[in-house]
This record gives sequence, structure tokens and C-alpha cells, in this order.
Amino acid sequence: MKSKVALIYCGSYEESEVKRAVERGISLLGGPLAFISPNEKILLKPNWLSADPPEKCVTTHPAVFKAVAQVLQNAGAKLFYGDSPAFQSPELAAKRTGISAIAEEMNITLADFMSGKEVHFSEGKQNKKFTIVKGVLESDGVISLPKMKTHGFQRITGAVKNQFGCVPGKLKGEFHVKLPDNYEFAKMLIDLNMAIHPRLYIMDGIFAMEGNGPKGGTPKKMNVLLFSTDPIALDATECRLMNLDPALVLTNQAGMEMGAGTYIEHEIELLGDPLDQFIVMDFDVNRKPEKPFTKSGGMQLIKKIITPRPYILEDKCVKCGICVNMCPVEPKAINWHDGNNNNNPPTYKYDRCIRCYCCQELCPESAIHIKQPFMRKLLNGKNKMETKS
Repeated sequence: MKSKVALIYCGSYEESEVKRAVERGISLLGGPLAFISPNEKILLKPNWLSADPPEKCVTTHPAVFKAVAQVLQNAGAKLFYGDSPAFQSPELAAKRTGISAIAEEMNITLADFMSGKEVHFSEGKQNKKFTIVKGVLESDGVISLPKMKTHGFQRITGAVKNQFGCVPGKLKGEFHVKLPDNYEFAKMLIDLNMAIHPRLYIMDGIFAMEGNGPKGGTPKKMNVLLFSTDPIALDATECRLMNLDPALVLTNQAGMEMGAGTYIEHEIELLGDPLDQFIVMDFDVNRKPEKPFTKSGGMQLIKKIITPRPYILEDKCVKCGICVNMCPVEPKAINWHDGNNNNNPPTYKYDRCIRCYCCQELCPESAIHIKQPFMRKLLNGKNKMETKS
């Protein structure tokens, strides 16, 4: 049976327009009662990477949250909501993203996303245990509300990546240290998704983020909401809207290998509005192929030399220290190596850097970008010449 993805046109965040689009999308997949039963405790999981206002397009828009909540409440669900930002409180994120005001109006309670409990997942391929927030564990089911964005580490953030917010706060950083290999990290994200097993994914792509995502990029109007029970198929469709080959996204590769879904085009049934009307050919996203490396010491050294590295735009840096605080390695790869005198930004010791890009992901000023080292550019140029010949 094919995986189904519904694409629904939505040209603005005007509440009535968003509600009509959400109702249509859920209806195409069987209606709300296909995903919830009356009186069930259902958790709505938006993307709150950080406590940013909706217009920055870092987080799931409150109008999308409200429309989904209305449909599920009308079907009899008892709703809760939450996410675990990397370095801010869920309460602050809820307020600044505009969702707490809607939740209060609709009598929806903020779930516990601060404390967690270790859960064993025997079916896991990469990880057989996770610490998962109590808000998820105390619910009957999860509806995931990801945001369409680019990502420095995994190219995109979407349906799969959204569940990383079900791991409490700074515990996320531990996974980057334990799993510095991108593909192993992707497999962990798939295990986490399969352990939590959201019943439905609804992606906010009315305005997406391109460029230096998932926080410092540029808003991009895409006019679409996406709906699916298959997170891999949904993320693959997101890729196609960005003119990105879904096979380049490691969570898509790992997800298909591990049985979480499919990214193969002919195995996905598209419902709703035509895919072609939403494709943006020049969407700013990383389309460069990633080169495979063995785990031998020499090859890992070469990998570090040619893997894209984060760097600081000194004129944009405000010396807040968030990048230093969030670096998961010890001793830290980014630190006040020249002394914290508020005159100089932090600096990198790249021999310690595991290329997790947490610093770039969480910089509030978009002062950290990712660049290709000179050796990588040489190799890419050589490959292009060989291809032409």
C-alpha cells in the first residue's frame, strides 16, 4: 500500500483560511476520528527550536496550532501541548511563539517537557533506550506539528526531526557527542520516532525557512500545509518542494532502511493540490552530495579536514555566549579561548569540533554560518571535471 501525503494550498495565516485547509487535509486522510478517539489525551507537539516570534518562521505558527486544536477538540480529544527548546524554558517558548495565548483561550494545558523518564525500546536499531519527557509518556497519542525549514546538520528539519524535542533540554547534546557520525545520528532520530510513534504529522509550510536554517535563515512563502502518517514520505515531499533530492537526506535513507516509511516517489500517493504548484526550484538548501567515510583513523581525519565547518561573522556576534554554553563536547570546541572580555567573539578549535552545528543552530543573531573548507572545494571541482570528461 502506498504512503499518502496530502498537500493543501493555504496562502496566509488568516485563521479561517488555515482552519479550512487543516480540515480539508485531515479529511483527505480519513478525518479526525481516524487518529483520535473521544476523551483521549492527545499531545500537540509543535516545533519550538527557540523562543522566537512567529514572523521569524523558526517555529510552528500559532494559527496552524489553533486550527489543528479546533478540529481535534471538536472530535472529542482532550488536548495538551509542548516542546523542549534547547536552552530556554517551554513556558517562555510558548509565550513568545504566540501559542500560549491560544492554548489558554482554548483551555489546553502545557504538558511537562522539563522532566523525563528513561524508556526502553527493544525494537531500536541504533538506540534501545531514550529519556523522553513526561508530557509525551503521559499522553495517549501524539500529533506532530513540524515546521518546513533547512538545517545545517541534516539539510532539512521536518517530520522526523521534530520528535527530537521530546528529549529534555540539554540531554539532546549528549546524542551529538555519542553519535558524531551523521548517519548514526539519523538512525537514532528514526528510532526515536518509532518509539514515540506520532499518529499524524501536519507540517507548517505556509511560510518556510531557507538558507541558514533552522534558526538564522530567511522566511520563504510556500503556501502549503502537508499531512501524512508517514514521516519519511512527508519529509521526502518537503524535499521535492525545495527541489532537493530526498535521497540526500540521511533521515530519509535511514528511515526507509529501518522500515519507518518510504521516500520513493512512486510509492507515495499525493492527495489534495498538485505538487508542481508548490515547487520552488531555487530554494536555498544544501544540495551537495555527502561523501562516505570509513571509521578508520586516517579517513576520519580526512573527513574532519573536508567536512563543512561553522564559523562566526564577527560583525554580527553580540558575545552572548549561547554557542559556548550549548557546545556539547568537553573540552569545548568553541570557547572564549582569547579571554571573555566582551571585545572578541568566541573562537573555534576545529580539532575538537564534531560538526554537530549546535552553535549555528541556536545562535540568536544568525552570526554563525557553515562554510566548505578549501580541500572540499578542490575535491568537488575535481569530481565535476571527471564527470564532464
